[in-house]
Amino acid sequence: MNIMDINTAILQGGWTNDQLSSMIDAVKFARARLTEQAKRSLRVGDSVNFTSSKTGQNVTGVVTKVAIKYVTVKTVNGLWRVPANMLTKVEDREFA
Repeated sequence: MNIMDINTAILQGGWTNDQLSSMIDAVKFARARLTEQAKRSLRVGDSVNFTSSKTGQNVTGVVTKVAIKYVTVKTVNGLWRVPANMLTKVEDREFA
């Protein structure tokens, strides 16, 4: 079963409120686990890349702080507070 099949089943299915709540809880748990994994893989000084939700552009910078919910990234345009799961580590540091 692929993601489209799952989405279609949810949209067309006759799910109860309890079943939908259980699915939501499972997704929230999985998302939190992915965020924790992403945070653990990041260190101050790492080069990272993310897509800006404001401009839609690809932004590259250096991690300056890893906090509980957000990672602070220094870019040529200033500091950004970004959720860890939106960041991708990059090897290239020529921009910093």
